Amino acid sequence: MRLALYTGIILAGGYTCLTPALAADPTGDWRVADGVANIRVAQCNGSMWGAVSWEKQPGGRDENNPDASKKNRATLGMATLIDMKKKPGVDQWEGQVYNAKDGQLYSATITPAGSDQLEIKGCVMGFLCGGETWTRVGPPIPLSAANAMAKGAPKSAGAAPKAQGTTTAQGTTGATVPPPPPAAAPKAAGVTKPGQKGAADPVGDICLLPEIAGFAH
Repeated sequence: MRLALYTGIILAGGYTCLTPALAADPTGDWRVADGVANIRVAQCNGSMWGAVSWEKQPGGRDENNPDASKKNRATLGMATLIDMKKKPGVDQWEGQVYNAKDGQLYSATITPAGSDQLEIKGCVMGFLCGGETWTRVGPPIPLSAANAMAKGAPKSAGAAPKAQGTTTAQGTTGATVPPPPPAAAPKAAGVTKPGQKGAADPVGDICLLPEIAGFAH
């Protein structure tokens, strides 16, 4: 069995020269073996997820899905790697993969192979396994801010209490009031971070896609 996944965004110029420290990071955009699409992989709610982020032929539909209500859904932004958990002691994640070529779910693993390749292997009933290798076309993706909040990241305790005392032109009575912090530098315009939604990237942060954000853990 050979997996023929319909997935992922080819970034202009590609992405190479990752440092060895990033070798085991499966996040980022990956071009599937036959080049028809890319999968964007990101950590969402403690699991790895992947979704179609670019299509060679735009306008694809999930026409092979056995669920009649999903046959007309767009394949762009559709989840393909589903709730993949890291295996203890190894750089490998296991979960499910959705194969739009036949509309079926398979047990699967993803394993980084160096810094620019990702091996995906799927099996039916624990055997008849097949797989393919994807090529990196986008850098690793930082943890989504929305995802961090969903995972229960500690919230800010709020503004620090004001120092006691009165500041006057002649000096300060009571506790010393520190000077105000310098104003933040203006943000650079036109800079898009990996996985950030924009005109050239209609998918953006896959953790915010309804299919992934609404997944019941």
